[in-house]
Amino acid sequence: MTEQKIQFVPPGAKPGHGARPVRDGEKLTIRVMRYNPADPQSVPHLQSYELEQAPGMTLFIALNEIRDKLDPSLQFDFVCRAGICGSCAMVINGRPTLACRTLTRDVGPEVILAPLPVFELIGDLSVNTGKWMRAMSERLETWVHMKQAELDLTRIEEKMDPDLAEKIYELDRCIECGCCVAACGTARMREDFVGAVGINKIARFRLDPRDARSDADYYEVIGDDDGVFGCMSLLGCHDVCPKELPLQTQIAFVRRKMAAQGFR
Repeated sequence: MTEQKIQFVPPGAKPGHGARPVRDGEKLTIRVMRYNPADPQSVPHLQSYELEQAPGMTLFIALNEIRDKLDPSLQFDFVCRAGICGSCAMVINGRPTLACRTLTRDVGPEVILAPLPVFELIGDLSVNTGKWMRAMSERLETWVHMKQAELDLTRIEEKMDPDLAEKIYELDRCIECGCCVAACGTARMREDFVGAVGINKIARFRLDPRDARSDADYYEVIGDDDGVFGCMSLLGCHDVCPKELPLQTQIAFVRRKMAAQGFR
């Protein structure tokens, strides 16, 4: 009888990944793209840091250790440490993703970090995704356009079908981390392209029965080359989304609906 080996896979990890044990004294080299646009003397360059691996260490933990013990000038962002806020998004070995959800044992022993492209650089790994997201949201008017003229706070909220509510919630899980924008070829060429995050928001509000807008209204804000028709269908956005949103499906769906409006 052949002996069967059982491999332990941590919760949330994919089979074959995240199960390699960390050896005692194992070193990790992190090379960070450094640049401070506010300093006239600063020039873009890679700076290397070496630290010791630890079981369960994430890049978020490693970066904090570097800032606490090796270089307090290192700039990067974080808030929740749980893959919810999206603040720690960066390019890790060429792929946009979240530092707090990346185990160092899966990307080492050497890892190269760079800031997300497209967004305004604050310094080192810190970018201003909030400025871009706000401009996109204001342009697309990503809020519920109520059917009644005046808001009645005493009015009982309308009931919603649970299945529909679940579909809306699925699209509402976007954390606006910017990974999809950073992986988008069109966003590199078109400064005003709304990206998958913007198209996903339109898809979300199309489902909402409380929103009074029609497809003709949505066409006015997204029916051009800076909107859904600018997408080249490379789907890098879908591949890198840390929340695994159905971006591929939503982009195709919204494009069909907007194309129908364009032929009217």
